[in-house]
Amino acid sequence: MVKTVVGLLRHGQTDWNIDFRLQGVTDVELNATGIRQAQLAAENLSGDDWDFIASSPLSRAKVTAEIVAEKLQIAEVQVLPLLLERSFGEVEGMLYEDWKRLHPDGIAPGGETEEQLHARTLDLLEELLELYRGTRVLTISHGALIRKVVNILSREKLPLPGERIANASLSVIVHDESGWRLENYGPAALSGS
Repeated sequence: MVKTVVGLLRHGQTDWNIDFRLQGVTDVELNATGIRQAQLAAENLSGDDWDFIASSPLSRAKVTAEIVAEKLQIAEVQVLPLLLERSFGEVEGMLYEDWKRLHPDGIAPGGETEEQLHARTLDLLEELLELYRGTRVLTISHGALIRKVVNILSREKLPLPGERIANASLSVIVHDESGWRLENYGPAALSGS
């Protein structure tokens, strides 16, 4: 039996997270709290549990990944473009509540649709198998993408309505002979914040 384990770690906090602004593919840096969250998350992880670290190309994920990699003594952070956050197009930078008020249908003009995000998530799962089959890879990514992975693998049971995926939280998915499954859903921050 070949078992592939994938950790889904969300990046640390940014100033836009505090304000509940849609970040999408806008490259917003970690703030001081986000750096500390990444450090605390790293302290709650073991290098014995992970063979590789892969990150979204956005700096908030890459810096989180670099902090974790240093603590776990994993030499290289591999960048995977499919780990990128959902693009919210014209509404990036907008407060989440304003977006929902102006676009109650959830559409982000000029951004990635739910259907496109779903298809990209399936592509990501395939790529993870191609690159990391039979190993343990910790991925550092973003809230909307992690939500989509969890939603697909839980057969739309998780996340619960209105539930947030906290910064520096970790969920784990596994692939074996029966396919992909959600092994551990962890929406709370590893850092305890």
